[in-house]
Amino acid sequence: MITVTLDALDLSALLCSRVCHDVISPVGAIVNGLEVLEDEDDPGMRDFAIDLIRKSAKQASARLQFARIAFGAAGSVGATIDLADAEGVARGLFSDEKTKLAWSAPRALFPKNKVKLLLNLVVIAVTTIPRGGLIDVAVTGEAEAPVFVLTCRGSHARIPAHVEALIAGSPESGTVDAHGVQPYYAGLVARAAGMTVSFGIDGDTVTIRAEPAAA
Repeated sequence: MITVTLDALDLSALLCSRVCHDVISPVGAIVNGLEVLEDEDDPGMRDFAIDLIRKSAKQASARLQFARIAFGAAGSVGATIDLADAEGVARGLFSDEKTKLAWSAPRALFPKNKVKLLLNLVVIAVTTIPRGGLIDVAVTGEAEAPVFVLTCRGSHARIPAHVEALIAGSPESGTVDAHGVQPYYAGLVARAAGMTVSFGIDGDTVTIRAEPAAA
């Protein structure tokens, strides 16, 4: 299968589209809440609008903080990122009660690309349990040669279509769009970090494993 290579402009444009897609919903809800405050005198409706604005602003902030590390520079070339910071932004994504996150990792500085890979795998993990459930993230090994295991348990768990091909950089369509750019980008980061990603499924449990690539 042919490996797809995107130039820098196309990759950055697709990633921007992905981030905008993630943020537009809570930002739109904030706008709606402000419109209610302008037009309504009913105390109950105003309280509802304020609560909507508060929750949506928190959600938008959490998604932007996550994107800053998972997709952005988040430091200079060769920088390290504290896994505690990664845990914090990851937990910010789980604002509802449908999906829970368990996190087992040392409080340590890890190479930037390895942390970015871990966070991108968390995004993919969410898509494996569309009806919600538990995502258990475990990080073992040394910072330069870690092993990431994400165990995703939930009703109707599945490995999303095309995700393995996208991570490998060889989508069946031969192209990458805004919908598929996130797993494609995860594959780019994995290769830059010298790691491989594999998937397994057993009943209602999907396992995502990332480990150092063979020499």
